[in-house]
Amino acid sequence: MDKATTKELIDFIIDSLNIIKKRFSKIASSDDFLKDDDGLEKLDSIAMRIQSIGEALKNLDKREKEFLLLVADSKYWSEIIKARDFISHHYIDLDAEAVYDICENNLSELEGKIVKLKELLHGVEK
Repeated sequence: MDKATTKELIDFIIDSLNIIKKRFSKIASSDDFLKDDDGLEKLDSIAMRIQSIGEALKNLDKREKEFLLLVADSKYWSEIIKARDFISHHYIDLDAEAVYDICENNLSELEGKIVKLKELLHGVEK
């Protein structure tokens, strides 16, 4: 396992999750993304971070599939990568409600799994 690269990707994902949480903190509903320029800017920036997280996980999945499987099955990771692919290839169809749903209902679970991976990685480094 290329620990430095894996560590960098995990740290990037954690940083991105923290940025999303900060930007999402004042969003009460999907309508908040659409009501003004500030909301649209948050929608765009959060979608880009979700896309980037998916890209990082796609890279980890290619190189470190067994490592990812220590904390979740391949279906779980595949769903996140699919969100990345959708944003990348169908951005014009991006739905504010879908982004809201991801932020509201899925990020905490993902964060827990990524933190667990980081802990496991630190255990390997010792």
